[in-house]
Amino acid sequence: MDTSKKNTILPTLAFKAEATTGEGSIWHPDRKTLFWVDIEGKTLYEYLPGEQDCCTWTFDRMISTVVPETKDSVLVALQDEVIRIDLTNNQQVSVAPIEHQDGSLRCNDGKCDPEGRLWIGTITMTAPDGSAALYTVHSNGEVVTKLTGITNSNGIVWSPDKKYMYYTDTPTRQICRYIYDAASGEITYDGIAVTVDPATGYPDGMTIDKDGNLWVAQWEGYGVYCYDPETGKLIDKIDVPAPNVASCAFGGEDLDTLYITTARSGMAEEALETYPLSGSLFCCKPGVQGIEAHRFK
Repeated sequence: MDTSKKNTILPTLAFKAEATTGEGSIWHPDRKTLFWVDIEGKTLYEYLPGEQDCCTWTFDRMISTVVPETKDSVLVALQDEVIRIDLTNNQQVSVAPIEHQDGSLRCNDGKCDPEGRLWIGTITMTAPDGSAALYTVHSNGEVVTKLTGITNSNGIVWSPDKKYMYYTDTPTRQICRYIYDAASGEITYDGIAVTVDPATGYPDGMTIDKDGNLWVAQWEGYGVYCYDPETGKLIDKIDVPAPNVASCAFGGEDLDTLYITTARSGMAEEALETYPLSGSLFCCKPGVQGIEAHRFK
């Protein structure tokens, strides 16, 4: 990396929290708010930028993903199920069950593709490595298996021209590129776009900007890293005052604010004293614009 080009903008604290695993950040284009989750805390957050505060919803199971549907509804992935939430009255309706192998797997990261299908992956908890998978959930509740042999399904985005999908199985430290067919939802493996340096942690949640560059939250990496997927080279890094950076998403009126979630999970007491804001939500303006989140259709 050319350190002379390193981003000198440091993120500011948007909302102080003690999330065990702050994940799943996504900007709701209709509500002009940022949704994110605390997985183990079983809590859905809606950050209100104007008030610098959050609304919350709690559940009886872990929650890992949230995607917009309408102005008043979102879909969320609980441990073993995708549900719809009416944000006006908290009415919850099941959309589709997700294979969890008697609790040895659970849902993890996910997003909607440009055609409105929800892509949701699972993570091994007590199941052997390679037991998880990546699925699509359709509006009629149909669940289709897209990839198997996964251990920790994470960051997933589509290129602005809708030609490619980028996807991470975290322990591999690789971001894979797939040729994406919008009409059918089929994907074809097209190689490794980025290999993450082990010294910079593990790739976790991910977003993409209008130029097609990948912004990757890196667990144990103390930051968000920006890569050119054409070359695989690291372009930039945003330093975050927390070791475990779990997700990032562009938001704001012009989609030029990068929101960043962090986690306290697995941190020793000494590390928490050194990085007391771990688990909080941060934001910054890195000088680029993101693309609008795709809604569930």
